[in-house]
Amino acid sequence: MSLLGIDMGTTGCKAALFATDGRLLALAYEEYLLQRPQRGQAELPSAAVWQKVKHVIREVVAKCADPVTAISFSSFGEAMVPVGPDRQILGPSIVPTLDNRGAEYLPELRRGLDNKALYALNGNPLGNIYSLTKLKWIKEHQPELYQRTDKFLLWGGFVPFMLGAEPHVDYSLANRSLLFDIEQEAWSDELIAWAGLDGEKLPTPVPSGTVVGEIDSRMAAELGLPAGIPLVAGAHDQCANAVGCGVIEEGTAVFGMGTFFCITPAFRQRRPPALMLERGLNTEHHAVPELFVSFIYNQGGILAKWFRDTFAAAEYQRAREEGADIYARLIAEMPRHPSSVIVLPHFIATGPPDFIDDSRGVVAGLTVETKRGDILKGMIEGATYYLRDVIDTLPAVDIPIREYRPTGGGAKSDAWIQLCADIMDKPFVRPQVEEAGALGAAILAGVGCQVFASYDEGVEAMVHMGRTFVPNPTQVDLYGERFVLYKQLAPLMRDYLRLLARKS
Repeated sequence: MSLLGIDMGTTGCKAALFATDGRLLALAYEEYLLQRPQRGQAELPSAAVWQKVKHVIREVVAKCADPVTAISFSSFGEAMVPVGPDRQILGPSIVPTLDNRGAEYLPELRRGLDNKALYALNGNPLGNIYSLTKLKWIKEHQPELYQRTDKFLLWGGFVPFMLGAEPHVDYSLANRSLLFDIEQEAWSDELIAWAGLDGEKLPTPVPSGTVVGEIDSRMAAELGLPAGIPLVAGAHDQCANAVGCGVIEEGTAVFGMGTFFCITPAFRQRRPPALMLERGLNTEHHAVPELFVSFIYNQGGILAKWFRDTFAAAEYQRAREEGADIYARLIAEMPRHPSSVIVLPHFIATGPPDFIDDSRGVVAGLTVETKRGDILKGMIEGATYYLRDVIDTLPAVDIPIREYRPTGGGAKSDAWIQLCADIMDKPFVRPQVEEAGALGAAILAGVGCQVFASYDEGVEAMVHMGRTFVPNPTQVDLYGERFVLYKQLAPLMRDYLRLLARKS
């Protein structure tokens, strides 16, 4: 018996088979490229990505003879795929966190509903990083596509839909649309009317862990699976990560080190909206019932990818041909001490607390002696300083974090985790299985098909902790000094943006 977790990321998809004791039996991965039709736009080619998803499922199933009991899903949020009633893919998927389209609607939306009222309903502040403004843009600029679309599906619902499930969205992903009522756990008629959208084009909301159908016989034959396997509603990737590294109680938090750096603390009761809004913090359903999460994030992983493609493109190509890890080679070049370079990691739109759409990065402290490793480490440090700046405000909203669980590609590196532990001044406990999103999805599959009676039972059976990284007091002090400099540098970027705005 095995459980299959599908993990959909912004730049790649994974399929992983797990035994019910948490052992990773097989793994497959495919990367895909974002399309940028015009400056400021970012899309995924939905049909091409779907082919990649099928490929990783076929590959992972072929690697392991253990029969699959159930399948569930982890996916990045906000992006929607337009589909027809016959499961036809009708167009590309706009990636809201990387796409500027729809920003023109924000002033009108703010006049119609203030942030306090929106937060009370949905748990998120207004911004252009959610599905709502992209749907408005499609309705105005691509009216034929909007009319033809039967459902706009977030990726965590789109993949099971293509496998045979009913059109659905789990609560955690529905939160990312800005159209969901977090208390009623249903689409909000008030928010849909405010947005000027059509509620019938949205899928049915369900709790994570709900069986939403079964794989149909034609698709099962194509993928090498038996027909009739249950398809279980998954979760937003950060929530699935939380399940996959055992963050199912207050006091623990995921430290995601993937495409985005994202800290995800878990807590039981909703915090006062005014205090959360002041810090730019959202509230979203956890995959686990009766728990909420918040996201503190920036584009750290995207910066690492940009660094790779800009400073090591040829080496990356050679490493791919050799099957080697280019990031391990680049991280080995980083100095042991804090970097002499300070980086403001605002190369694309920022996350909380300011949500700056037209942001700019800063690399300060360059000399002719600066090495490539200094720049990379400065970027990783800067992305981590950004997170610490927000974390330092959490005591006021009573969201405690006593330890972090690192996940994602960066969590493979001891040096990278130790750097984060020293800057955050908290222990980092690394799960034995690095693929926390896929593991979390597998646990959801197990709960949904009743292999496990509860999430507690599933986590106890499948999540096992490895090494603990304790902050180094000397490094903590050094990073504390650098963090002060970072905070002094950050306002200069805002002044620069104001200057650009005056000249434009």
